[in-house]
Amino acid sequence: MERSIVHMDLDTFFVSCVRLQNSDLEGIPLIVGGGDRGVVASCSYEARRFGVRSAMPIKMALKLCPEAKIVKGDMELFSRYSTTVTQIIEEKAPVVEKASIDEHYLDITGMDKFHGAYKWTNELAAKVTRETGLPISFALSVNKTVSKIATGEGKPKGNLEIAASQVQHFLNPLSIRKIPMVGNATFTLLSRIGIRNIQTLAEMPGQVLQEMIGKNGLELWKKANGIDNTPVEPHRYRKSLSTEDTFHQDTTDLHFLRAVFCGMVEKLAYQLRQENWLTSTVTVKIRYSNFDTETRQVALDYTSADHTLTKAVLELFEKLYQRRMSLRLIGVRFSGLVRGTYQINMFEDTVELMSLYQAMDKIKNRFGANAVMRCNGAFLKPKAL
Repeated sequence: MERSIVHMDLDTFFVSCVRLQNSDLEGIPLIVGGGDRGVVASCSYEARRFGVRSAMPIKMALKLCPEAKIVKGDMELFSRYSTTVTQIIEEKAPVVEKASIDEHYLDITGMDKFHGAYKWTNELAAKVTRETGLPISFALSVNKTVSKIATGEGKPKGNLEIAASQVQHFLNPLSIRKIPMVGNATFTLLSRIGIRNIQTLAEMPGQVLQEMIGKNGLELWKKANGIDNTPVEPHRYRKSLSTEDTFHQDTTDLHFLRAVFCGMVEKLAYQLRQENWLTSTVTVKIRYSNFDTETRQVALDYTSADHTLTKAVLELFEKLYQRRMSLRLIGVRFSGLVRGTYQINMFEDTVELMSLYQAMDKIKNRFGANAVMRCNGAFLKPKAL
């Protein structure tokens, strides 16, 4: 049976949420972000006409569109709307994968037996907008890759259906940048040898492409040829991420304890970003040598940034560790998780920090989580008692 895979994407999600709270912002160039040294988290179509794009430094965006209004992001608000949309979709669709805070994949294979899959999807999109006020785009095709690309090509509100017989005709003229796994480095490499559109990429021998760019070469060739058997996987809500360390020798070495905490936070924050989570609650746990155990927690704005989380953990530890008795165990837990795709808090942090996190995560993705880390997070040996 031919698969029917839908990709649904909330249009300019952050902007749309902000406008629902303040109708005066309708129709004007709008940037959701924060700070002069911050970056654009989202922007309205009015701002995009001036060349403003997501992840662009705020200063650059304002040079392109001086009349744009900047509004600070509210992750709690965005998460609430995202959850509502997910609930509406899950009530109707048989299989749903929440890919990020503002996009979902649906597997509705076989629904054509009862009613048209495209008509059904249109009705679901209309229901989302009717019940939330949020605009949403979608595309229906035979796999996740084609439907995601088609959603982007159809925006805004140009909902597309790409049948199996139309897939290659649809993909061929598009830039290779449209393929989700093509980043700047891959695009630059392929452009140097004249490969800029999907048709040229699709006509290359897959083995040659694999030799050029490594293990992902064959997967990229498949996507260029409209081949993607990746299943739609129902998302599971993770309640928390945590880690603990029991020492071989009880210690009161504060320098060592802080270093261990920093290393714990760095590894957990990396895991948050890899799994597209943001946390709003941080808990620190300590266990004394007499096995007395104490915990303390604090609420934060949603984040997955190491420096924000490290500061919170160390402050909790200072408040918690008052008895100056040797410790045998310490732990950290992140809870109150919501889906989020940003590697750092784009509403507060700087372009430089964003670049640092992206660079560190790329190294970790390639060489392992321990390939690069802050020196204050290195697990040092405690001083002898």
